[in-house]
Amino acid sequence: MSAASNSRLAAPLALGAPLALFFVAFVLAPLLLLAFVSFHNDTDLRDAGVGQYLKFLSDGFNLAVLGNTMWLGLRATLLALVLGFPLALLYSQTPRRWQGALLLVVLLPLLTSSVVRTFAWVVILGRQGIVNSALLELGWIAEPLKLLYTPSAVVVALAQIELPLMVLPLVTTLANLDGNLTQASRALGAGYWRTFWQITLPLSVPGLLAGGLLVFAASVSAFVTQALVGGGQQVYMPSFMYQQAIEAGNYPFAAAIAMLLLVSVMTVVCLVNTFGRRSKGFVHV
Repeated sequence: MSAASNSRLAAPLALGAPLALFFVAFVLAPLLLLAFVSFHNDTDLRDAGVGQYLKFLSDGFNLAVLGNTMWLGLRATLLALVLGFPLALLYSQTPRRWQGALLLVVLLPLLTSSVVRTFAWVVILGRQGIVNSALLELGWIAEPLKLLYTPSAVVVALAQIELPLMVLPLVTTLANLDGNLTQASRALGAGYWRTFWQITLPLSVPGLLAGGLLVFAASVSAFVTQALVGGGQQVYMPSFMYQQAIEAGNYPFAAAIAMLLLVSVMTVVCLVNTFGRRSKGFVHV
């Protein structure tokens, strides 16, 4: 290899070195430490073994918590998809001079802390909140409904909070679609909905999969939203992990919970990636 080739190769490596060091120090090392702690049967970290994993997997309550967490992420993802796809489609069909303002509306929630947005949902869904007050004023209900501290409330809050993660990949995918395809479909006699189902929707699969994975991963690990909107009445993996680490002081078991959640999410990611490749909707998250 010539000196010029070595020089061209060394420049990208030098630029990527700080990011690689950051990843090793703040992602890989903590993850390895977490795995190390999880493979201990006692809280003193003297007895190595897989006892914490066996303890989790042999208890029906623990498996139910894991299943409820995955189900929560799936429901939040589907709701975010239902809300996000029309918004992304509207962006792609909006005149260019208005697209900047619409994109700002999509990105604006990301500039606000998720804690603030979660507290907003607590105010909206509370017994004296906006929804109950409006229903009482209209005379549609005789007493306040229990909207807060329910699984449905958690799903709605998560879908709204993570909505930009769904919209942005869809916006990118729809913006790159060839407009001649839809025009040709219309010219051949297909109506709007037939064009949507047979042209637009299939070609938007990469954005759907990418946005779905982002929303799903963020939803199952959203401790703040699950705790505040759920009110502790629904136990999910992040809050279960917190209880074992902070309240019970069982750090090995909490670490095992974290590793199992990570493995579960990565399994979903791998399955979706496999589906994306087989359906020609390539996605790598």
